Amino acid sequence: MIKIISFIAIGSAAGGVARWGVSRLMSHLIGAPTIWGTFVANVTGCFLIGLLYGWFERHGVAEHWRMFLTVGFCGGFTTFSTFVHENYAALNDGRFLMMLCYATLSFVAGLAMVYVGQVLTR
Repeated sequence: MIKIISFIAIGSAAGGVARWGVSRLMSHLIGAPTIWGTFVANVTGCFLIGLLYGWFERHGVAEHWRMFLTVGFCGGFTTFSTFVHENYAALNDGRFLMMLCYATLSFVAGLAMVYVGQVLTR
């Protein structure tokens, strides 16, 4: 268990640094505001997590490496990739209504909680 936690922690740190690097690179290349760095990180993270899960299905990969790459790196790079993968899995399993509710509620509740958090700290 300690081994897996360590791999997740190291992966998360690397993913967070990579996300910061993407935002800085976008800002430097096109003078883009943070939103576009976040967009690129989220879309890239979705692509990466899709590649990883596809790779894991074809090849035997040890659990600690799977956790390092998905929960750790992709989670640190963007939690959006996990969210999209969960929605994709539900859709792939034919659970369209559950996927629609989960996606919609996550977005609406997330916006609401950002608002509530900002109101509480003003």
